[in-house]
Amino acid sequence: MDKKAEEFYDRLKVELDNSNSWPALYLFKFIVPTTTENVEKVEAAFNSMGAVIKTTKSKTGKFTSISIDVQMKSSQAIVEKYQEVSTIEGIVSL
Repeated sequence: MDKKAEEFYDRLKVELDNSNSWPALYLFKFIVPTTTENVEKVEAAFNSMGAVIKTTKSKTGKFTSISIDVQMKSSQAIVEKYQEVSTIEGIVSL
């Protein structure tokens, strides 16, 4: 992981710890290029976590936004989940 990404995740972890007590409900939001494979990879990352997943295609259908409400046990677990899905081609974390 590059230095910039590492600093981003460190800041995110501090902000999450300052604004939450754990475990806490967290909303992940992503945009991926619309392919069944991309959407399935994101959904698979949250499989068996009791997540509520909503997907919405853009007007042109080129992109799909994915919102995931899920109970997370710690800020570190959130950071790890972002890192896990960051390998999906074209994914944007919001």
